[in-house]
Amino acid sequence: MDRDTYESWTARATPREHDLILTREAPVGQVARIGPSQRVCLRQRTVLLRPNRNIVDPKYLLYYLMAPTAQEVMHSKASGSTVPHLNIKEVRNLHLEVPPLTSQKATAEALSALDDKISANEQLSTTHELLLQCKFVQLGLSEEPDPSAGIPVTDLIRFNPKTGRPTSENPIYVDMAALSTSRASVTSWTRRAPKSGTRFRNGDTLLARITPCLENGKTGYVDFMEPGEIGLGSTEFIVMRTVADVPCELAYFLARDARFREHAMRNMIGSSGRQRVSAADASNYIVNAPDPHRLSAFGEEAAQAFTHLRSLEIENRTLAELRDTLLPQLVTGKIRVKDAERIVEDAT
Repeated sequence: MDRDTYESWTARATPREHDLILTREAPVGQVARIGPSQRVCLRQRTVLLRPNRNIVDPKYLLYYLMAPTAQEVMHSKASGSTVPHLNIKEVRNLHLEVPPLTSQKATAEALSALDDKISANEQLSTTHELLLQCKFVQLGLSEEPDPSAGIPVTDLIRFNPKTGRPTSENPIYVDMAALSTSRASVTSWTRRAPKSGTRFRNGDTLLARITPCLENGKTGYVDFMEPGEIGLGSTEFIVMRTVADVPCELAYFLARDARFREHAMRNMIGSSGRQRVSAADASNYIVNAPDPHRLSAFGEEAAQAFTHLRSLEIENRTLAELRDTLLPQLVTGKIRVKDAERIVEDAT
């Protein structure tokens, strides 16, 4: 976005630190707080909230609006049969019952301690991945292939390999929203009846093949299922699975590699806004043959790092569940802040 467009869109109010952004549609009620040094431009279907800091603490208001009671109120006031949306008038008329500022700040600090720990774990995970991406580059697969040493990428990785049907009555299902644009972990999943979908197993990489998810970097590494379990995912995924004796993690770092992603995007076809790359076109790619010893060393390091990343993701899931459990109890006064602080201290 250029400066003129930004200034036009923010003419009425320039978002600043401590402001909140609330979504009014698709979906209703998601809320986030603007942090230090963040430049934000609101688009359609969002509204800017600027807390009166003499009355309400911005962090507390964030958690207040995230709590089930406020969410239920906002969804009940949303209108529209096809796509529910919350009118600005309804946002202005939301009734807030807040305790004194001192209590608000104590509540917000107790909950934000959990979010801070989650954020620190995410930053650590990102750092680990960046270091491994550098190790991946050293294998030579990011470089234009030497004509005398180039090999088809299918010598290392299979695309949409044949996978048996799930044996579970309610197998794991992963949708597009679960894939991160920057990290390996698959953030969420559900279980549902085994209908159609892309099949995958532990050690596979899920690559989004549709616009704009491919351009945005939607990619995930599967490591959260039981041994031998088969999961299902969006039909807009390409499954990448390494061949025998090639580290599973190699497929993930190839999927994150800039040269490979440019290749995939060049091969997208379809109407504007619904372009896709096929597994066949994505796999039509040449790389330098990696040195076997370097490849083995990369695999050992990546396996150890991904085990650690998995432990961080499990910890984050536990912390998030604790936060979501404490949040409504604190906001409604069902639990004392001091009791919550002790629980949070034990968890972090």
